[in-house]
Amino acid sequence: MDNIRIHDVLAQVADLLEFQGANPFRIRAYRNGARTVKDLTEPVTAILADTSRELTDIGGIGKDLAEKIAALVETGKLPMLDELLGEIPKSVLALLRIPGLGPKKAAALYNELNITTLDQLRAACQEGVVRNLRGFAAKTEETILAGIDLAARADDRTYWSKADEIAQALLEHMRAVPEIVQTQMAGSYRRGRETVGDLDLLIESPADENADAAMDHFGRFPGVADVIARGDTKMSVRLDTGLQIDLRVVPAESFGAALQYFTGSKDHTVALRGLAKRQGLKINEWGVFRVEGDRETYIAGRSEEDIYAALALPCFEPELREARQEFDWAAAGQLPELIELGDIRGDLHMHTTASDGKASLHEMVEAAKARSLQYIAITDHSKRVSMAGGLDADRLRRQWATIDELREQFDGIEILKGIECDILEGGGMDLPDSVLAEADWVVASVHYGQRQSRAQITDRILGALANPHVSCIAHPTGRLINRRERYEVDLDAVFQAAAKHGKLMELNANPARLDLDDIHCAAAKRHGISIVISTDAHRTEGLDVMRHGILQARRAGLTKQDVANTRTWRQMQKLIGKA
Repeated sequence: MDNIRIHDVLAQVADLLEFQGANPFRIRAYRNGARTVKDLTEPVTAILADTSRELTDIGGIGKDLAEKIAALVETGKLPMLDELLGEIPKSVLALLRIPGLGPKKAAALYNELNITTLDQLRAACQEGVVRNLRGFAAKTEETILAGIDLAARADDRTYWSKADEIAQALLEHMRAVPEIVQTQMAGSYRRGRETVGDLDLLIESPADENADAAMDHFGRFPGVADVIARGDTKMSVRLDTGLQIDLRVVPAESFGAALQYFTGSKDHTVALRGLAKRQGLKINEWGVFRVEGDRETYIAGRSEEDIYAALALPCFEPELREARQEFDWAAAGQLPELIELGDIRGDLHMHTTASDGKASLHEMVEAAKARSLQYIAITDHSKRVSMAGGLDADRLRRQWATIDELREQFDGIEILKGIECDILEGGGMDLPDSVLAEADWVVASVHYGQRQSRAQITDRILGALANPHVSCIAHPTGRLINRRERYEVDLDAVFQAAAKHGKLMELNANPARLDLDDIHCAAAKRHGISIVISTDAHRTEGLDVMRHGILQARRAGLTKQDVANTRTWRQMQKLIGKA
């Protein structure tokens, strides 16, 4: 039970209390508690394990909330949440996932229109019924309609980052079974898709009784709410989070074949079958077989390498198995050597307490140095982002003066004077060129006016790309996975301008963003644009999300050479024209 999971539970309690119209002070206590836990720089479990400390020592956490958090950590459940969930239809929770709707408006829909599902809400909006409710309007209806599909997808898909936490815990759990020879995750999780619908687990077990022992242990995985099905070699469970996990017990001679088959993607596997058929072979989850009349002879299946080699193919990295370009690359002998986390030398997007970060400038530098980064750019928000305490020219220059002082204290890491400068709604940059000219690194971003027309937003970004002081465009489509669609922007025009002006595009590694996505990263590469993978860290732990950006880059087929911040800072300076 990590801090993020505790935050999610407490935040859900707050939403449900607000949905029910509970005491505002009680709602605020849970909401503030959730935020406090999320912002902690150490695990709640560490505080609970320290007998010299109490959770109540932390501002914003009272005795009652501390007791509930302790129970949640100890048991993995919060009875109060179960009670609240039992008082409303489960389908109502989907209403709370519609961007901008909020618990109060969701409650009005439930109480006044008896709406409990997304389909009912869609119909009510299309009929113009919702706009007649107090506090609603035609514009509200439009916003709700736009968010319904997003909420539906959020119901079905889990962030890869959250699925990874579960997958790693599951693998650790299954290692306790001595009879299991090997175990491996498959499916879209293994391919590194940004969200996953379920998890697939394969295990090799040499005997039927061992398969039973493995499945028994699988059923005892913490968080299992239901056993959906169980057979001789297959078992499916559903966690209390709603995520389904499918287990398959596979013999040694078929383990590689099953791993390839259940990793997918479906299109990649279909393409393999076609190749096999043309070679007089048959491929399925049991292996590769030579077909001669009615006779089938097993020729491969123990490893994925054997499977692909039987078809005269290289063993494709899982992230490439989407039937996009991998077979063409293989045929031409040009399969890319994908970027790895260890290739990254610098992180060029992060925030401190000077704007909306949770760690000081000194703490962020120390954390970056501890992670062996050679250079970082401190890029707090500019003044337009007032809600985040954005910096005006005077405050920014004072921060840069502090960076000059820090450079004398830290060896082995280059601290760059940067800024995340907003692209204004009417065009132009949030700070004067005279200020931006003093920066080592300027990342330009769109935070406001995201509902403007495609032409307006595109023109704003094109203007930023033409600015000689801008280095890179941050999170270029503004999307938040499962929460906010990308804004309307002509990315082809943006890429052409970036290539013309020698500017870079960011792959924001925050697992809720991953913006650019894999398709657009590949498109940027085709335009000859270098990608910068940045964490956009707002706390020291945020520096660790770099690996999520790397995973997305690998899905795009990016190599070390395609990613700018695999270079030294001296090489980067030449790339952005600041050498």
